[in-house]
Amino acid sequence: MTYNEAVTTLNTLTDEFIARIGGQLTSENMNQLSIDEHCLLAYRYLRDEVMDGGFIQLIQNGYGPYVLLGPFPMILKKEWGMKQFGQFLFDVAREYKKHREELEADKSDDDFMAQYEQYETLNDYGDDYLDDYEEVVTPQIVEHYQSITTK
Repeated sequence: MTYNEAVTTLNTLTDEFIARIGGQLTSENMNQLSIDEHCLLAYRYLRDEVMDGGFIQLIQNGYGPYVLLGPFPMILKKEWGMKQFGQFLFDVAREYKKHREELEADKSDDDFMAQYEQYETLNDYGDDYLDDYEEVVTPQIVEHYQSITTK
């Protein structure tokens, strides 16, 4: 599967999940998705947010707990065989947890932008994702999801 095919498939599948849960993931509709569907959706949120504004944006937009603190990194590492990427997400999560309260606080646009200098390690992790993982991991995740859901 090419990278572009993987992105199209990722978006198509997760658009279906989002439609099934009424447009937004909530604590009330979490059980409408399987754990594998949650993993694919978490990856979609990660990819979309980090490509647009890094891990700082992902956290500021409320996806940090779901993507970084939920089971997604562990499942990638232990069940989906993506040890290096799973460990990378654990490293990002460790940095996020150190500054969680400040990172999740409501802030002005200027204060939000200042975080990119204030939390340089998280900013660097975003660059690392884009440089080292995104184009390789996206097809791997989509292919793995398809392989376990078509059995």
